[in-house]
Amino acid sequence: MRIVIVFNHPYKGSYCSAILNAVIKGLKKANHEIDLIHLDNDGFNPIMSEADLKAFVEHKPIDPQVIDYSERLKTAGHLIFIFPIWWDLMPATTKGFVDRVLSPGIVYDHHPRGFGLVPLLKNLKGVTIITTMNKPKIMYSLLIGNLIKKAMIKSVFKTMGYKNLNWISFASVKSVSQEKRVKWLTDLEKRFSKFN
Repeated sequence: MRIVIVFNHPYKGSYCSAILNAVIKGLKKANHEIDLIHLDNDGFNPIMSEADLKAFVEHKPIDPQVIDYSERLKTAGHLIFIFPIWWDLMPATTKGFVDRVLSPGIVYDHHPRGFGLVPLLKNLKGVTIITTMNKPKIMYSLLIGNLIKKAMIKSVFKTMGYKNLNWISFASVKSVSQEKRVKWLTDLEKRFSKFN
């Protein structure tokens, strides 16, 4: 299967980078084809310009990078996002990818009868979101309300009509032991080595 990974973290020594390496190792063991969209290394601009918005409305992207990303998404059998949770949500670059790349005419369209959205990525069998945060999981769930689940899973992909949506959340990353962080990575590699 062709797996497209959308990665966003500016620091190469981050735990997100370690997660990316573990996921790629696991996927390679399962003989999947990997296409990495590294938003930071690519210098992706998250800002929606007036010209971008016009192109969005007309269903005709004009930014060469957005066009390239869109074409790569069309071939994805599974989509994986990896990013940190900052101030309870995704970083601006990930949000910009959602705004500028997950656009109508490419990823979804409006239902012809006007009710809801229709998914357009015919090869896409599912989406996995992998996040890190320093808050405890229970605090993020009870006090904040699992905003990533609401935003990325429910508001974006479920609304577009996609199924098999999963969120893997690593909480209290800075405060847990090094042994636990290593175990998480080992478990991730095993999980994705059995991915189908």
